[in-house]
Amino acid sequence: MKNLILIRHAKSNWDAPLRDSDRPLDQRGVKDAHLVSLNLFDYLPKTYVIWSSIAKRAIDTATIFAQNILYPLECIIYKEELYTFDEKQLEEIIKTSDNSLESIILFGHNAAITNFVNKFGNTFISNVPTAGFISLQFDTDYWAEIEKGITQKIIVPKDLK
Repeated sequence: MKNLILIRHAKSNWDAPLRDSDRPLDQRGVKDAHLVSLNLFDYLPKTYVIWSSIAKRAIDTATIFAQNILYPLECIIYKEELYTFDEKQLEEIIKTSDNSLESIILFGHNAAITNFVNKFGNTFISNVPTAGFISLQFDTDYWAEIEKGITQKIIVPKDLK
């Protein structure tokens, strides 16, 4: 059994003239990241690794979640290849994961997350919102063999407000 949790980075700040990868979270993003991360304990696997895109907004979101779920910050793995908006690239990263990993929590970007969730989950989601949490489960022991899985849980900020 493989478990994959996809979390779209929280709302970012577009005000400052920065490179896309350097945009930080805005105030709403910080609040939403805290809100969602404080409401997901019952939906976390027993053991997992956290991977994050190298974009500042994804790193900031992963840091907030890790702090709130008591995951050591120094154990977050930052992957340049997760800074992608393409679901095919995201699929390749996941399907080439080490099979010793039973569960992965991944912080990334849209449209890759929404398209991945709709391809591999059994619940259609028109758009995974910022700070959205989607838990998928796959009935296989090999990441390369993941196919249509079960959408276990969806948590989005607006449902918690």
